[in-house]
Amino acid sequence: MLESLNILPKKSLGQNFLHDPNALEKIVQSAELPPDALVLEIGPGTGALTARLAQAARRVVAFETDVRLRPVLEAMQQQYPNLKVVWGDFLEVDLEGVVGGDPYYVVANLPYYITSAILRKLLEHPNPPKRIVVTVQREVADRITAKSGEMSLLSVSVLFYGKPELVMRLNPAVFWPRPDVESAVVRIDTFSQPPVDVPDDETFFKVVRAGFGQKRKQLKNSLANGLALTNEQADQVLAGAEIDGRRRAETLNLEEWAILTRIYAALPKN
Repeated sequence: MLESLNILPKKSLGQNFLHDPNALEKIVQSAELPPDALVLEIGPGTGALTARLAQAARRVVAFETDVRLRPVLEAMQQQYPNLKVVWGDFLEVDLEGVVGGDPYYVVANLPYYITSAILRKLLEHPNPPKRIVVTVQREVADRITAKSGEMSLLSVSVLFYGKPELVMRLNPAVFWPRPDVESAVVRIDTFSQPPVDVPDDETFFKVVRAGFGQKRKQLKNSLANGLALTNEQADQVLAGAEIDGRRRAETLNLEEWAILTRIYAALPKN
């Protein structure tokens, strides 16, 4: 089909089209879409996943930047009246204008080079998706679903907003062209409220970013540098949380980050 349209996949757009029917079916099944679902798809490409979503959901909105694919996706719109294609960069889209206050789901084979930015936009939105099921680079999937001892800023961020789960790993052969990296499908069920008690999201992530700001440094030094604390203040925060300052950021769980945030927020401000 692409050859007939004289279209070659662009590396700059992260175009590796998922074509394996079994993998596509499992992705849709793992999303557990209700019949009245509104689904957003980011990067529909040739529409292999799009068609299955249109069959399973009440309404599908797909966001595509590559206008060369317009004939393919416009033909698909004719076949599925419940499909709408928005031409443009999802990261620049006013999400509120698309979904309003309605519940919605996101199912997509994400462009790998902007995976973190897309997840951040979705999870930080005032009306986040009820569920996210996305194909990502395997390394990113492992970071998203990491346990204490191997945590990262990404895994802590996802845990703050939802419950992540590894659905399956994908062989490079299920894509065309075959990517140089392995891939995996991740499901994130979002929370209506964060699972930990913090003064506000901004302060929580300020503390977490500080903790991860200097890789392989002990937590006391990272917090002191990242939050502009004196050594005495850093000791006070860590002692109040009963956390050894010699630990590293990747060993902390979500509740420990929340405790640090509450104690930091209570420090006297100059």
